[in-house]
Amino acid sequence: MAVVVWVVEGTWPACVDAARAHAPEGAEVVLLHVTGHDVADAAHGAFAGLLGRGHPERDPGTRVEHLAAASAESLLQAAAERLGRPCTRVERTGRVEREVVAATEGADLLVLARDGDRARLGPHSLGPASRFVVDHAACPLLLVWPEPAPDLTTMPPPPPHHR
Repeated sequence: MAVVVWVVEGTWPACVDAARAHAPEGAEVVLLHVTGHDVADAAHGAFAGLLGRGHPERDPGTRVEHLAAASAESLLQAAAERLGRPCTRVERTGRVEREVVAATEGADLLVLARDGDRARLGPHSLGPASRFVVDHAACPLLLVWPEPAPDLTTMPPPPPHHR
């Protein structure tokens, strides 16, 4: 069994705990972190457009890329320690939702956390990237709350009855 655990700042502990609880011993566990390219691309673009192209060594986009890589490595290390069993750590860069979906090819399970409005139940508890992944993943999903789920009274009311 191949289990992919999507590691995201702020919600990863719940995902790792769910994988520990639900992935059978001996399962191949992949801890996946995806760094979006948009921030580094913006820094590269600002440098090229505003500050000129004569000194690539001063491009702040390169520094942003290095900081993102170091942060991702630290996050994956913490997740691996929490998992407490053999795993593979994978860092990808690109459009986050598409990279996560691509990583599910051949997987038997994807573990991810709700990342939207977590104060109440309902569709808004998923952010845009997670919604895309839920709709397009190539394997079954285990969708977890990063903290205890809200009370059932927070569920949106049903739509009005149409006659």
